[in-house]
Amino acid sequence: MNFTAACVQLSSGRDIEPNIKIAADLVRCARDAGADLIMTPEVSDMIEPKRTARAEKARDEASHPMLAAFRDLARETGAHLLLGSLMIREPGGDRLANRSFLIAPDGNILARYDKIHMFDVDLAGGESYRESAVFRPGEAATLAALPWGKLGMTICYDLRFPHLYRALGHAGADFISIPAAFTVPTGKAHWHVLMRARAIENGCFVFAPGQCGEHAEGRKTYGHSLIVAPWGEVLAEAGDEVGFITAAIDTDKIAEARQAVPSLRHDRGFAPPVA
Repeated sequence: MNFTAACVQLSSGRDIEPNIKIAADLVRCARDAGADLIMTPEVSDMIEPKRTARAEKARDEASHPMLAAFRDLARETGAHLLLGSLMIREPGGDRLANRSFLIAPDGNILARYDKIHMFDVDLAGGESYRESAVFRPGEAATLAALPWGKLGMTICYDLRFPHLYRALGHAGADFISIPAAFTVPTGKAHWHVLMRARAIENGCFVFAPGQCGEHAEGRKTYGHSLIVAPWGEVLAEAGDEVGFITAAIDTDKIAEARQAVPSLRHDRGFAPPVA
C-alpha cells in the first residue's frame, strides 16, 4: 500500500502559541498537497535558550497547547501526524522529556517516544550544548503501527547510534522518523550521509523533518529536511527556509532493498574486543 509522506520544516521561536499556528498552517498545506503522513521537527513547540524561561513555559501532556492543537488538527485533516517532539514537564522531576507523538486521524495518540541519547558537546566556534541538563533521557525504543507498515520513532542525536536503528530494523520497522534540530556545523558535515546510511543499513524509509534558520539568542539550525528511500536515494529535500516537502512512498521498495542486501538476516553475535 503506497502513500505520500510530508516533512514540515520549521524555525521555532521561543513562545509556543505562534509556533502552533505556523506549524498547523503548514500541515494543512501538506495535506492539501496530498500527504497522508505529516511530520514536524524536534522541539516544534519552542526553542527557548533561557533555562528558567524554558522551565516556566514547558507543559505536561494534559495541558500542552500544541499537543491539543495537533490532536484537533489530525481530526480536521484526516491525516496521521507525527509531532516531532515537545518539551514535556513530568511530575516530580527537574528535567523535561523530549517527547515525540504519533497521532491518528481520529486524534488519539498512537505512540510516544522519549529521546534516548543526549547531545552534550562543545563545538568549535564556541557553541556548547548540554541536553542532559535539560532533558531526562528516555529508556525504551518505540515501534508504532501505521496503515502502511511499522514506524520506528527516534529523535535527532539518536541518529549517531546505529544500534538503536538496527534494533528497530530487527523489530520490523519499515519507516524511521528522525525529527531534528541539527546544528549547522554538524549538519553540513554529517546530516545527509548519516540519514542515508540509516536507510541503507536497515532497508527502510527515513523521514527527517528539521528545524532551520536562526532562533533566539543566535542559535542556528541546519534545515535540509529529508525523505530517503531504502536504497539510499534522496526522494525529497528542503533547503534553508520554513516550508514542507513531500514524496510518494512505494512500500515495495522496502522488500526490494532487503532482498538485494539481506544484511538484517546476517547479523551475528560476537565477543567484544579485549581492551
